[in-house]
Amino acid sequence: MPTDADIRAYREDGAVCLRGVLGPEWRRLLEAGVERNLREPGRFAKTYTPDGKPGLFFGDYCNWQRIPEYEEVLRHSPLAALAGALMGSAKVNLFHEHVLVKEPATEERTPWHHDQPYYVVDGSHIISMWIPLDPVARETSLEFVAGSHRSGQWYTPRRFADGNDHPAQQKNFTPVPDIEGDRDRWRIVGWALEPGDLIAFHGLALHGAPGNSTGNRRRVVSARWTGDDARYVLRDGFMSPPPPEVGAPAVGAAMDSPAFPVVWRA
Repeated sequence: MPTDADIRAYREDGAVCLRGVLGPEWRRLLEAGVERNLREPGRFAKTYTPDGKPGLFFGDYCNWQRIPEYEEVLRHSPLAALAGALMGSAKVNLFHEHVLVKEPATEERTPWHHDQPYYVVDGSHIISMWIPLDPVARETSLEFVAGSHRSGQWYTPRRFADGNDHPAQQKNFTPVPDIEGDRDRWRIVGWALEPGDLIAFHGLALHGAPGNSTGNRRRVVSARWTGDDARYVLRDGFMSPPPPEVGAPAVGAAMDSPAFPVVWRA
């Protein structure tokens, strides 16, 4: 479970690195799930690497109901309890999982963005866990603008394919500032990671990641959760993941539903 210092870092910076959280049995399940996901992509799968470019940037999400290895980890590992402790929530709902694979020599970066404007959920109890299955060097790791979740700003969702703002949402939110072009202006934090480590971060924490210039794979599963104060919403225009076709709660209601089951209670 997180220490008081971990919880304080999460709440002040919006992101915290936790070491040695996930044991080898859970990692083996996630590895098997990712390889199954790569062989059998879901309906939301995307390849962000253009034809003819080196490497591969692959993404997919919302497959936990069809890939049993994901469901086993998300329902039964210590991750949901960890999410509850960091959020200060008495319950945790499974929101979804998101797989991001960058093979060696992948040039495409993950653009700076934060997640909640994409989502069908409002509230402060929204957390992601970025779980690498391979060693991740600091220069290829996820980075955060520390404290950005407390700025009060909601930024326009960006398309991962080209890094541009999604046009359907430009009228609703503020454009993401040019963080990469003016890095000295921001307090940017990031960590080298080993399998078993993870980064937990708030739904409004600005983050991005470089390509993978190393000779190692970079397979990551992001586990996403909501807590007590989360409420289901439908936004104008683009949402990612899109609203579930069945099993969603009523608009304005708590997330508790077949689509977003409660998987942990204090």
